[in-house]
Amino acid sequence: MDHALCSRTIATSSAPSYSAFSSIASISSTTIASPLLNHPPWRWRSRLRVHAAAEMEDAGAPALVNRRQACLEVAAVLASAAGFLTAKPGDAVAKDVVVGAYLPAAAEDPKFVQFKASTKDTPALRAGNVLPYQFILPPTWKQERVANILSGNYCQPKCAEPWVEVKFVDDKQGSLQVVAAPMVRLTNKPNATIEEIGDPEKILSALGQFVTGNSYDPEEVTETSVVKKGDLTYYNYQLETPFAKTGQHNLATATAKGNVVMLFVEAQWQGETQQSWA
Repeated sequence: MDHALCSRTIATSSAPSYSAFSSIASISSTTIASPLLNHPPWRWRSRLRVHAAAEMEDAGAPALVNRRQACLEVAAVLASAAGFLTAKPGDAVAKDVVVGAYLPAAAEDPKFVQFKASTKDTPALRAGNVLPYQFILPPTWKQERVANILSGNYCQPKCAEPWVEVKFVDDKQGSLQVVAAPMVRLTNKPNATIEEIGDPEKILSALGQFVTGNSYDPEEVTETSVVKKGDLTYYNYQLETPFAKTGQHNLATATAKGNVVMLFVEAQWQGETQQSWA
């Protein structure tokens, strides 16, 4: 287990190149490092080593989604529901083996593996509602099946409520999910920027339940930061959520482009976080 996890990268692409997570973006492929927040390192270091900012791409441009730089790294969660629902035919794909058994090593760090979402992974990608995205994660994690009702399979490409794109879990370390929210849920303005939709507090108020897995309490937000890169703005959050289904520590990044807001969240199990970083 690597205890020195720092800056990592999440990316989306419209082509099989090293690019960044997407459906919401159009930026160049450079790494964004968000401001470091003053928290004890053990509390917020992420197994996924994803920077707290994100870069994304339009149909033609590669980009990178980066998150929390100095060990405050994030990726998406909603650890509650999906993992506990029984898989049905048509549910998003999953494999009951560790990702290290079938995913290639990450070029930037061979201790991690590279996951590239494709049309085989999510209904939204098949419907063209989001662009392909990619990120790296530890080889010991497993991809979990996303139930039909959570994946948006029944409503693509015109879903009115957020859906879960992909989910990965490690029983000892935590959970990550990528959640996509249709723009119409947050604003009537088409192709709005995240600033036009609202400030960080408004966005989290609307999507906080997808971070915690149940209710959202604004008092549980310990840090918020804003990172701008190119034509995109990224809202980064740290939450200490003792009553959340997803665990005590949650990290999230949100950004928007086109007709979707993407939310990357990582939940850290309480025991794992303290044992690793205390």
